[in-house]
Amino acid sequence: MLPVRCFSCGKVVSNVWEEYKQRVAEGEDAAAVLDDLGVVRYCCRRMILSHVELVDTLAPYQ
Repeated sequence: MLPVRCFSCGKVVSNVWEEYKQRVAEGEDAAAVLDDLGVVRYCCRRMILSHVELVDTLAPYQ
């Protein structure tokens, strides 16, 4: 689960996750996709680039 807001600046970053994930899976460059989506601050880029989806992995243990 991607956090809704950037931990550092508070900008909403969760609204770009699905499109980012889809476009990168299609083979586009991650930096170009983030630029196109308007994620220009390094703190916000960190939130998206370092995100690991663990929901499916952890769900059986609940």
